[in-house]
Amino acid sequence: MSKGYWVVRANVFDNEEYSKYIKIATKVVNDNNGIFLVRGGQQTEFEGQGFNRTVIVEFENYEKAVDCYNSKEYQLALNYVKQSADRLFTSVEGI
Repeated sequence: MSKGYWVVRANVFDNEEYSKYIKIATKVVNDNNGIFLVRGGQQTEFEGQGFNRTVIVEFENYEKAVDCYNSKEYQLALNYVKQSADRLFTSVEGI
């Protein structure tokens, strides 16, 4: 079965509020056996510009990635995102 991934692009405009999201989301991802492959860091956009932060999380499979996003715990964490960042969030199946 193919792995599942979260691919998140974000512009954070309130670091203090976003850090509250990160604390909760990290626990939820860890509790769901997710592995952070990319979590911010240096990046260079070659084709257009859009977001200043990229996060990629690997899960056992696509269903686990979707279930983690839809979990009650993660949905509560999203309350902090709404007032601290603009994001593009995609869950995708690997090959």
